[in-house]
Amino acid sequence: MADQSESAGSTVEHEKSLMEKISEKIHDHNSSSSSSSDSDNEKPESPKSEKPKVFRIFGREKPVHHVFGGGKPADVFLWRNKKVSAGVLGGATAVWVLFELLEYHLLTLVGHILIGTLAVLFLWSNAHSFIHKTPPRIPEVHLPEEPFLQVASELRLQINWAFAVLHDIASGRELKKFLILLFCCTRCLSFMRSMKTR
Repeated sequence: MADQSESAGSTVEHEKSLMEKISEKIHDHNSSSSSSSDSDNEKPESPKSEKPKVFRIFGREKPVHHVFGGGKPADVFLWRNKKVSAGVLGGATAVWVLFELLEYHLLTLVGHILIGTLAVLFLWSNAHSFIHKTPPRIPEVHLPEEPFLQVASELRLQINWAFAVLHDIASGRELKKFLILLFCCTRCLSFMRSMKTR
């Protein structure tokens, strides 16, 4: 019996404290709304001007698509077009497997792609009559002579300038350039030795 009267007493106290909290909240809300209504008489707020607050993780103000720059790269990264995103992921994985796991080199890969392309074009050109397809149209490439002459002339000037500087250094006229050249050469040699030991 005593336990029942104690539990009933605690329930009544709990209800009183709950009622007190609710009345405080109502009183605080009424007092704040009455004080704000006095100052808001001049400018009534319109509910249409308030934008609904969108919850974004980590307190961002922009959507993730805009953070990634928008456009097609953001679409690929966010998997909006699943086929393109899967193709990019598959291609990146294939490149990683080739270069990291199989230790394939870029120059070797380019060479094998060129050889394969040349072999396919050669076979297609010779077998077009058997498979009743049109022969491949391979454009003829003609490189103009003038750009190559300009590059060669500029390269010749740079090489002559480098030889003149080396001549001045070797003849003992330029001590500062000699010391800089010596320092650079020793740094390059030490770098090359460190690369061999790895």
